[in-house]
Amino acid sequence: MNRPIRLAIAVLLGTGLAACGATTPGGPASTGTSATTATTGAGTTAPPVTASPKRIKVPDVSGMNHQDAQNAMQRAGLYNLREVDGTGQGRALVIDRNWVQTAQDPAPGTEVDADAVITLTAVKYTDR
Repeated sequence: MNRPIRLAIAVLLGTGLAACGATTPGGPASTGTSATTATTGAGTTAPPVTASPKRIKVPDVSGMNHQDAQNAMQRAGLYNLREVDGTGQGRALVIDRNWVQTAQDPAPGTEVDADAVITLTAVKYTDR
């Protein structure tokens, strides 16, 4: 898609959001952002300064029931969880309590951003 069309689409989307009363993240009605702006000596505005992202230590869920492992990750503040069938068969982990953790990535104790992808690898108890 060429640049003028992308720009036109962006303007239309922004206009539509404004018409609905929606605000953009960090906009005037936004709360929960810690961004501040500073004025430079030349009278221009510097970009917003934001707080560094919160780092979370990845818990060790080795050998846990898959449901309990998910709960432990979420208690730690990690919600971007990816599930993998450890047998390589590509099965979906439908009933979490039927699966046991065999691996995780990143490794336990690693400090990650709160939105980091955590991969939980598990096998069915009947596969052992």
